[in-house]
Amino acid sequence: MTTAVRVSEDLVKQARIYSKIDKRSVTGQIEYWAMIGKCAEENPDLTFSLIKEIFIGLTEIEQGEYTEYKFG
Repeated sequence: MTTAVRVSEDLVKQARIYSKIDKRSVTGQIEYWAMIGKCAEENPDLTFSLIKEIFIGLTEIEQGEYTEYKFG
C-alpha cells in the first residue's frame, strides 16, 4: 500500500542528488534515509557504518547469500 506524504522541496532536492549516486529512485532514497534514521533512533549507540552493515547482512540472508559462522 502506498501513502502520499508531504516533504520539503529541499529534502527532495537532496534526495535527487543522492539517489543518482546510489542508483535509487528519489522515493527509494527517502525511504532508505528513513529506515537508517529509524534504526539509529532505536539504537543510539550504533554507528552509521554498523547500521548499514546490519542491513546489508539482512538483505544477504533474504537473498540466500550467507555462510554459517563457525566458532573457534
